[in-house]
Amino acid sequence: MQSFYRTVYGWLVAKIGATAIKYALSSVISVVVTEAVLFLVFGVFRLFSAEVSNVVATGVAAVPSYYLNRNWAWGKSGRSHFLREVVPFWSLAFIGLALSLVTVGFAQSFAHSHGFSHITDALFVNFASMVAFGVVWVGKFFVFNTWLFRSKSTSEVGQA
Repeated sequence: MQSFYRTVYGWLVAKIGATAIKYALSSVISVVVTEAVLFLVFGVFRLFSAEVSNVVATGVAAVPSYYLNRNWAWGKSGRSHFLREVVPFWSLAFIGLALSLVTVGFAQSFAHSHGFSHITDALFVNFASMVAFGVVWVGKFFVFNTWLFRSKSTSEVGQA
């Protein structure tokens, strides 16, 4: 068992482990922002439908998520490259949103068909949104780490 802990510790202190931890913490912040905006816009103020509220929440949370991931988790600085970083990041955010819209619509329909109160409906919608984004979370890490925010290795820098 002690070797297991050493292995886990070794992974955590490695660059990929530190990046993964920072990505996870950035995601926690993004989830809190998304869920808070979604609950306020849909659950408290009832400004929009569950689906429209979900789009608003995703758009709001994607901005700090991008900068937390790019600057803090992957340590990139300087101007963002629009086609290599910004467009793919937002594309992934909206792939998650598309899945989330399906689950949110299903959750709201389920809650309505069972005669739940609006607050229960709002909780179902929030939970559905969180589950949908959780499904794409692991895949996004590998996309970010492999293509989107990866640093050039010394051999690539020498060839450029």
